[in-house]
Amino acid sequence: MEQSKHVGIWIRVSTERQVKEESPEHHEQRARHYVQAKEGWQVLEVYRLEAVSGKSVIDHPEARRMLADIRRGHITGLVFSKLARLARNTKELLEFADIFRREQADLISLAENIDTSTPAGRLFFTIISAMAEWEREEIASRVQASVPIRAKLGKSLGGQASFGYQWKGNDFAIHPAEAPVRKLMYELFLKHQRKFAVAEELYTRGFRPRKGVKFTATTVDRLLRDSTAKGMRRANYTKSPGKDRNWTVKPESDWIYMPCEAIVSEETWNECNAILDAQTKRRTPVGKKAVYLLSGFVFCTCGTAMYVYHSSKSYACKKCKIRIAVADLDEIYQLYLKEYLVSINHADYVTRCDMQLKECTVLLEASRKERQKLSKRINDLLDLRLDGSLTKERYMETYVPLEAQLQQLDAELPRLEAEIDVRTISLMSSDSVLTEVRTLHDEWNNLAFEQRRGIVETITTSIEIGQADITINLAYAPPLPQNPKNTSHHFRDSYSPPT
Repeated sequence: MEQSKHVGIWIRVSTERQVKEESPEHHEQRARHYVQAKEGWQVLEVYRLEAVSGKSVIDHPEARRMLADIRRGHITGLVFSKLARLARNTKELLEFADIFRREQADLISLAENIDTSTPAGRLFFTIISAMAEWEREEIASRVQASVPIRAKLGKSLGGQASFGYQWKGNDFAIHPAEAPVRKLMYELFLKHQRKFAVAEELYTRGFRPRKGVKFTATTVDRLLRDSTAKGMRRANYTKSPGKDRNWTVKPESDWIYMPCEAIVSEETWNECNAILDAQTKRRTPVGKKAVYLLSGFVFCTCGTAMYVYHSSKSYACKKCKIRIAVADLDEIYQLYLKEYLVSINHADYVTRCDMQLKECTVLLEASRKERQKLSKRINDLLDLRLDGSLTKERYMETYVPLEAQLQQLDAELPRLEAEIDVRTISLMSSDSVLTEVRTLHDEWNNLAFEQRRGIVETITTSIEIGQADITINLAYAPPLPQNPKNTSHHFRDSYSPPT
């Protein structure tokens, strides 16, 4: 069974005319039918922006309410009729998509058949992210073009000067009150050779950093390593890739060093940094932690997660004493994929899906034509009633059943549209998953570990190890075109686990 998922419905029409011609109720019903077709999904919120321009909506109260619900986890997906209804502005669309990707929430656009809760839909996030990154880099490149020139001229690149220094206009100079504390920091470190001890003694003596809190070991380490103190200020060595993200270090070839007034001698700076480097080297762990292809997916039939302990190279359940070698399980997993793929006739599946989609589409078009006819008949009846050709009794006798049928069609149309949405997106998702599975099998030996691991995470739910069999649970299997369920396959007597 799919995990429970709470979603919202987004409805926006940009003018009063569109409110009348593109019924918000119709869009809402279509979205609700789509959600009902997804097992475990539930509508918690409806966000309505009626007669609102699409030029900019991200600051609209309903948009802010929706984003707040996404960030606090109240909903984890948003369903809307088409991307143009979410935002007409490309920049805002990229911004919406970036927020949803960061919050691990899904966007479901019915017209474009995008559902990022599916493997095929996740490609949308990849493309959107690439576009957003390109746009950010275009803006950043124009801003950063002047940075190296300003740095070489010794001008400020923004931000504060490091502790002990200050900017006086465009001049980088010693800070008379902070410089003695910065010098004392080096002297105390040579004495104690412990960053925490330096921070504590500075605090005891009444010295504080600019924010007036307390020096920390991390701050002490950063200031001791900063070459500015020995008379060589480093500039153009970091960049911020965007909002709410960490600063990153540029390649050393981009760094620029400018001479400045020193606080300590070069010998003192070198001596302190040699001690820091030696301490860091002693703390560096030897070797890398082993990472296994199927780790995190392997469970004992008792429900206990199985781990690879120490250097045994075997997944083990401490409770049941069941073990299986990592290499054996990897080989069984590959064997399963090969046998499973042979059993799938994807062409038949696609043919069945296409046929069902055509049937739904034909029914939808017929229903739309029938609605147009009914609407015309009702309007004609109204004209006859207004010019006196029909009595009230005769008018009501004919009008009432026609109006009832019209209401039934109005309820049926969004349901049919949602069914087409579900079938189309499911078919796209199956194509994506099966492509990845075939890649995993056919190109196994040529793929990097990270690629193999990513594909395993896409198609695998869990692997259960028993006394005499292995059960592999896939996240998707295509035999049923609608409402796909998880599929389990067993390997009995495939191995004999040691006890």
